[in-house]
Amino acid sequence: MTGDSPAPGTVGTLRTALRLLRRHAPAAFLAAAAAAAVNAVPDVLRQVAVWDDPRLSAALVVDVLGFLTGLVAQLWVTGAVAGLLDGGRLSPSGALRRGSALAVRAVRRAPGTVLAGVVTGGAVSALLTIPASVAALGADRVLGPLDSPDVGAFAVATVSDFVASTATLPYLAFVVVLVATGWRAGQPGTSRS
Repeated sequence: MTGDSPAPGTVGTLRTALRLLRRHAPAAFLAAAAAAAVNAVPDVLRQVAVWDDPRLSAALVVDVLGFLTGLVAQLWVTGAVAGLLDGGRLSPSGALRRGSALAVRAVRRAPGTVLAGVVTGGAVSALLTIPASVAALGADRVLGPLDSPDVGAFAVATVSDFVASTATLPYLAFVVVLVATGWRAGQPGTSRS
């Protein structure tokens, strides 16, 4: 096995995704930062909409909306970085459609490997964002309703979310593309959908 060809199995795919992330870091992190920045707008707006609402139900609705907007960001990054595997460039045009198709294919092909990518990427994201958010907002506001937090504390939590998203979106994107395409180094065109 040479280059970036994935070793068999889940662990091999995750390792290959990390190698690809290192190799394509500037482009991959650029795509992730763009998606995280665009996602920050609805993220902040959904929080502001329930700023003074102490109800747990409001917090849950906000979290579901956050999950959905985060999913759209993940799918877009996946589609945008797909061409990098075979020497191409970032492809923002049509990235959401391409990323959605790749994600469906990957989940059908190897759901356990995709889940492992979600769990490992999610763990890194949590390590990057939870300590800063808890320190700024307090555990009760991170786990429940915001209940009128200090604007500075909210800004710290928002920036930590942006950093965590930028750091982890491309990793899972590479996992999904690898699984969906069965990509092997030296096989041009295999990462295109």
